[in-house]
Amino acid sequence: MDINGIMQQAQQMQGKIAKIQQDLAKMTITGSAGGGMVQVLVTGLGEVISVKIEQQLLTPDETDLLQDLIAAATNDGLRKAKETGKQAMGQLTHGINIPGLNNIL
Repeated sequence: MDINGIMQQAQQMQGKIAKIQQDLAKMTITGSAGGGMVQVLVTGLGEVISVKIEQQLLTPDETDLLQDLIAAATNDGLRKAKETGKQAMGQLTHGINIPGLNNIL
């Protein structure tokens, strides 16, 4: 076993993971609910950037619905971001499941 080769591979892997993280941080993903009446923009790392709400939902009568739609749109965006991260890491590992690797993102 060549320890230098293993260390070199580990460093290359770290560099590739850092690149994936940079790419995901720049990526924007839209989560939506209510047929697009509420949209949440998140990064590929799952950070919420903005929330857009259709004007017709901004009434006191729609408070409960609006709260539900914001939660649903946020969850949709975060789910999509997580899946995007998993796909990016899957390309790096060629589909091999390495425990804990997806938690890096």
